[in-house]
Amino acid sequence: MKQTAKLFLVALVAGALTLGGYKYFVEPDTSAYTTQDESSFIPTHYTSNLVSAMDTDFTDAAQKTVHAVVHVKNTTMGRQPSNIMEYFYGGGQARPIVGSGSGVIISPDGYIVTNNHVIENASQLQVTLNDNRTYEAELIGTDPKTDIALIKLDSDEEFPYVPFGDSNNIKIGEWVLAVGNPFNLTSTVTAGIVSAKARDLNEFDRNPQSFIQTDAAVNRGNSGGALVNTRGELIGINTAITSETGSYVGYSFAVPSNNARKVVEDIMEFGGVQRGILGISTLPTKLAQKQGIDITQGVYIADIEKGSGADKGGLKQGDIIKQIDGFKISKFSDLVGYLGSKRPNDIVDVTVQRNGGKRTVPVTLIKLETFTIEDTGLEVRNANKAQLDAYGVSNGVVVSDAASDDLAPLKGAVIVRVNDKNVNNIDDVKDIMKQGGFGDPVKLTFVDSKGQLNSYIFR
Repeated sequence: MKQTAKLFLVALVAGALTLGGYKYFVEPDTSAYTTQDESSFIPTHYTSNLVSAMDTDFTDAAQKTVHAVVHVKNTTMGRQPSNIMEYFYGGGQARPIVGSGSGVIISPDGYIVTNNHVIENASQLQVTLNDNRTYEAELIGTDPKTDIALIKLDSDEEFPYVPFGDSNNIKIGEWVLAVGNPFNLTSTVTAGIVSAKARDLNEFDRNPQSFIQTDAAVNRGNSGGALVNTRGELIGINTAITSETGSYVGYSFAVPSNNARKVVEDIMEFGGVQRGILGISTLPTKLAQKQGIDITQGVYIADIEKGSGADKGGLKQGDIIKQIDGFKISKFSDLVGYLGSKRPNDIVDVTVQRNGGKRTVPVTLIKLETFTIEDTGLEVRNANKAQLDAYGVSNGVVVSDAASDDLAPLKGAVIVRVNDKNVNNIDDVKDIMKQGGFGDPVKLTFVDSKGQLNSYIFR
């Protein structure tokens, strides 16, 4: 018995040694691969984000919004040719042409914000709610530059509406809903995220925009609809898509709610939009880099308008704007977007990079008033005393923009007379132009930057 026990003990020890030796010397160590596999395929942060995204509930935001997003039908009168002669030489019977889009009720008394291109040239506006009730609507005002229009329901009822949110506070990656009423299908909701902020679709446009870009599906008929956050607050007005086919391909763009709200409030209070500007001219980043200027982000100040808020506030040529009121300015559309929500005489804190350091100065925004002189391609604005003194004149308006490269040298010149009549402001220019007949030549007398007096006749 003792001998048997000894043999069993020896066999057990030998087996343990054999197994241990195999584990140590032969079997590969897989612990590192296991850890790597777990961290590679099931990382903790990924699982957490996935659960968080799946837990996001859109139903409350959708329920708050769908009944305040409406279908807008626009009827215009246009002449449609009925034969080849009318096609080439004009004429034809006046017939109604119907277009449509979406709109957002923004107040209980029935004010609706939509796109200008949805209601442009309308002779009749009809609005259908999500419950199929139909109302006539009145055009209150428009702003083609931002593509925003304000209309009002012809009714004394109280309506569901969407409250404005703060579009400055949205973040890239934030969930949003696009709510529209296309093709009179009643309200339609799609979801996506904020893909980019302050997106300018055309950096060479004379009227740069600053859009919110999302991947929420938006198609024709959604124009004028609501972009809302998960709290059901209006953060944008859906306006455009980029597409080779005319249908949604992954990108949609909305006017930020802060800009739309400011336009609407200006229309209601002043009858038109009051634009506040710093009083600077800028140089695109790529052109600045070609001139040897060290800039990757920000807005380069190429010139300061004499007597403007920028001039009085202490901004200088060569400064690079980095922030306004604490909001980061990476590109020109950031600047346009933020100032688009401000008014003349508002004070903004501008942080600039100068000589390797940073400084912040308060700047009072000045009012932007412009007028395009018909048949000349020149845009003019009122001149302040400092500008007039700099050119040695007592009256005139400043050429602020030119439609062609041939006229570009006239930018900054002061026009003192139009058709041989003195002008003191753009209202004088408007009055003189109204007195002329269609196709009449336009004579402009101006002083250039060298102090020379010249005249141009546009035919």
